Amino acid sequence: MATASSDHAALMDRVYRWQRPIYDLTRKYYLFGRDRLIRELDARPGMAVLEIGCGTGRNLAEVAKVWPGVRLHGLDISSEMLRSARKQLGHAGTLALGDATRFDAKALLGRDGFERVMLSYAVSMIPNWEAALEQAAATLAPGGSLHIVDFGDCSGLPGPLRRLLLGWLARFHVTPRVDLGNVAARVARDQGLTLEHQRGPLGYYQIARLSR
Repeated sequence: MATASSDHAALMDRVYRWQRPIYDLTRKYYLFGRDRLIRELDARPGMAVLEIGCGTGRNLAEVAKVWPGVRLHGLDISSEMLRSARKQLGHAGTLALGDATRFDAKALLGRDGFERVMLSYAVSMIPNWEAALEQAAATLAPGGSLHIVDFGDCSGLPGPLRRLLLGWLARFHVTPRVDLGNVAARVARDQGLTLEHQRGPLGYYQIARLSR
């Protein structure tokens, strides 16, 4: 009997099987805020960085350039995307196939906790995204921080453009989480974390940081 996790994994593989060769080329035109998130990681040599929903490995490769000496880890539910990530990172990172809402970091990635955890345009594609936030926060090592960037409410865009964007995103099973700030605040309270939540230009994207 199929589970929700296996169904979502199959869907993601179908979506990205043909897209992954051009994914990074096309997404740079509308996945804004990713490089800002990476610049603000404040990671130091020796720190373990985990990206949940690592996709093609593009972000982890950028982390290695901006913050040399960190240890890279990536998790994704799509085996198709991990093929690209392995090609991009080579032996520079530890990658694993897993569900963002429930995974054993020690078993899959060899660590119990990470100093930096990233979710970059992933929560808008995870059906049970609130559970994914809880799981991500739970993987933080003492003094660690969780960094999230994703679509905002896009309220600053002209109405026709906003409707066009949302329609386009829906074709790829992307749903902006307009209540991300409220859910992140609840997770922060439940796990004893501090929260910073910022709105990007025109509300196009939003960034949240939860710190232990």
